Amino acid sequence: MTQWWYNHKTGAVEEGPQSLGSDRDGPYATEAEAKRAPEIAAERSRAWAAEDSASGSDHDD
Repeated sequence: MTQWWYNHKTGAVEEGPQSLGSDRDGPYATEAEAKRAPEIAAERSRAWAAEDSASGSDHDD
C-alpha cells in the first residue's frame, strides 16, 4: 500500500517518505489527503484548542 507525505518545508506531496521526518507530515492514505495536510493540521489544532478550553486546561501545570 502506497503512503503519501506532505513536506511542509517545500509544500510538495511525496509518494513514500523521501525527505527528513522533521520536514514532513504523514503518512496519509491518499495523495489528495496529503495535499490537504495543512488544512487537516489546522482543523486538528482548532479541535484540540476547543477541547482544552472546554476542560479548562491551559497546559501550564
